[in-house]
Amino acid sequence: MQCFCEQKETYHLKVEGDVGADPIWCQHCQCNLDIDEIPISLDLKSELIEWVEKYGTWIDWDNDKIVSNGVKLEEKHNEQGASLTIQLQKELQGQYKVTFSPSSLARNYSKKR
Repeated sequence: MQCFCEQKETYHLKVEGDVGADPIWCQHCQCNLDIDEIPISLDLKSELIEWVEKYGTWIDWDNDKIVSNGVKLEEKHNEQGASLTIQLQKELQGQYKVTFSPSSLARNYSKKR
């Protein structure tokens, strides 16, 4: 897999949510990878895209604060991300190591209060 970064090829992937980014990253250099280049099923690809598009729904971006029940929303998002990571690891078994990086955005916002 080509990564436009220091790594010419990577075999250690990370699933992580972020606004406006694909959900798969190079674990070594943190380069965001094009999900269309990952050899996975269309169903899993769709689930990952749907999951990452919900990233940050626990934040009121206009007012820079956490929404009511935001920590629980983030926890649910992290649980789903962990489950998708397991599915991704199964589909890529033997080709890539896959880890999950949970969001801590809501907890960080809660600490600001």
